[in-house]
Amino acid sequence: MKKVLILFGCLFCFSIITQAQKVYSVDYASQADVKVFVVKYESQADLNVYKVKYESQAGDNNGKWFFTSYSSQAKKKIFFVDYESQADLKIYFVDYESQAGWRNNSKKSLMY
Repeated sequence: MKKVLILFGCLFCFSIITQAQKVYSVDYASQADVKVFVVKYESQADLNVYKVKYESQAGDNNGKWFFTSYSSQAKKKIFFVDYESQADLKIYFVDYESQAGWRNNSKKSLMY
C-alpha cells in the first residue's frame, strides 16, 4: 500500500511539472497568475522563452512554452505588461529551442 501511495505521489508531481509551461495570455492583469514583460535584450531577462508548436513539446519549467487556446488548458495564466516595473517576470523570446532556459533561478518558482 505504501508503494502505491508513493507511485501516485510521483505521478501527480510529474503531471504538475510537465504542465508548468502551458500558458494562456489573459486580457487583464487581474486575471493573471504572473505578469510578464518582454525585454529587448537577452541579458535583461529572467527567462529565455522558446515558443513550441505542439503541446507535447512544452517543457518542464525550462522555458519551452506552449500557448493554449483556452485558459482552462493552461497551467499558468500570464499578462503582458507595458512597463518593466509592473512585471513579476522578465522574458526574452529566443529563436532556437536550445537557447531556452532560466537566467535568474530565484524567479523559477513563479512558473511552478
